Amino acid sequence: MDWLQSLFTDENSIAHIVLLYSFVIAAGVLLGKIKFFGVSLGVTFVLFAGIVCGHFGFTGNTQILNFIQDFGLILFVFCIGLQVGPSFFTSFKQGGVTMNVVAVGIVLLNIAVALGLYYSLGGQIGLPMMVGILCGAVTNTPGLGAANEALSQLGYDGPQIAMGYACAYPLGVLGIIGSIILVRLLCRINLKKEEEDIARQEAADPHLTPVMMHLEVRNEALNGKTLFQVKNFIGRDFVISRILQDGHVNIPSKDTVFHVGDQMFVVCAEEDAEAIIAFIGPKIEVDWEKQDMPMVSRRILVTQARMNGKRLGELHLRTIYGVNITRVNRSGMDIFASYNLTLQVGDRVMVVGPQDAVDRVANLMGNSLKRLDHPNIVTIFVGIFLGILFGSLPIAFPGIPTPVKLGLAGGPLIVAILIGRFGYKLKLVTYTTMSANLMLREIGIALFLASVGIKAGANFVQTVVEGDGLLYVGCGFLITILPLIIMGVIARIHYKMNYFMLMGLMAGATTDPPALAYANQTANNNAPAVGYSTVYPVTMFLRILTAQLLILILAS
Repeated sequence: MDWLQSLFTDENSIAHIVLLYSFVIAAGVLLGKIKFFGVSLGVTFVLFAGIVCGHFGFTGNTQILNFIQDFGLILFVFCIGLQVGPSFFTSFKQGGVTMNVVAVGIVLLNIAVALGLYYSLGGQIGLPMMVGILCGAVTNTPGLGAANEALSQLGYDGPQIAMGYACAYPLGVLGIIGSIILVRLLCRINLKKEEEDIARQEAADPHLTPVMMHLEVRNEALNGKTLFQVKNFIGRDFVISRILQDGHVNIPSKDTVFHVGDQMFVVCAEEDAEAIIAFIGPKIEVDWEKQDMPMVSRRILVTQARMNGKRLGELHLRTIYGVNITRVNRSGMDIFASYNLTLQVGDRVMVVGPQDAVDRVANLMGNSLKRLDHPNIVTIFVGIFLGILFGSLPIAFPGIPTPVKLGLAGGPLIVAILIGRFGYKLKLVTYTTMSANLMLREIGIALFLASVGIKAGANFVQTVVEGDGLLYVGCGFLITILPLIIMGVIARIHYKMNYFMLMGLMAGATTDPPALAYANQTANNNAPAVGYSTVYPVTMFLRILTAQLLILILAS
């Protein structure tokens, strides 16, 4: 039985370490599915499973634990960066500015409350531990990883800050949901009225979603004018996928001449529809299947790498193939196919034209679902390589004795955001299926949490239960609720923000999926999801960066 004893006790054995991680992660994920008061802790329970194993002496080689911890963190933050990259910069546009101002206010107030507690307690809780409590209070695990990595740069050998995180996290989840409810009570919000307001806003706000309509040319001024001239006259972007002239159906080009009585199928942005109808002519009904040259419309999947980053206009599909692209579906959302729209691998384009021509375009675009099933690991590891180089650059700030580095969390995160948004310009295929992205993220965060928990477990009971554990919980609760209530009331009273949108914003500002799930159940519409996704990229970036900077600037 020596082999069995060695398997469970030999800390330098690879088999022992793999067995330990497998048990901690499996047990943590299973326990994380249990709901307390309707709320589950999810993958975060891996941390607690690791603490229990570490407490009972099941540990591993410290160097191996450190490597797995850092590698898991890099995988996690890089995949988050790839996910939020495409929407990171657009989240600042239009109404997103106000929402992100509120979210940034919540982040800054969280930090202010944490620092206020640190100084008011006279150093009873060390600054690194307070940062750990802060990360747990706002349920942000990547921030904990960034703080840990910054502490390793400084050669920190104090108590594991994961202890503060573990104490603050459970009440942090409940505190976020409680704050959402409290804002509703303080502002005396009527949910039915909020639903009506959302419905009115959606009806009055034309989005750039594609609208399809059949029109007949009635404007005498268009007689004898080409499609190119008509587009210049009206000053709106639209696509005519097919036109019926003198009993024949054609795919129009820029030189197609209009005549009164021509019938056409037009696709445009919703906000341009009324202007186009007024300029060209009224809506009509046309059965294109009964015409002499029936057209087919087909969704084609862009899987050919050389299509990545190409503008629709430069492909000249109308001239070369005699087809039109009317709209593009990206990440489940339809986008109007404007001349300057840039294609990305993973897009689904709606192509209209004769069957043989559509087939040729399908071959050009790739249209191979199997090709998308293979993750683009070159992009992932090139990005990680560049991210680590960027994170290792020392940045000197006046008054700070130690140069600041973005480290293993900040560097890969920023590079991933940039690659996710601009990678196509470097011919990097950044597309990964959502399942592949989630798999890498979950593996990364599970490895990180297991490592932190195992390392923290040995002294957890002594430090927390017999020490200042209740103080950690109390500080974490104040860090959670005060900023959310203050900024929630300001957003409602000053910015007149719809409550359902505000619910999503508050969940996104704390990157807390359980709070979003509660908001979705309460709202019965997609407003919370819109609020969450609008502020999530900026918030996640700030949570990771500020946790690191607090350590590097104040604890150095």
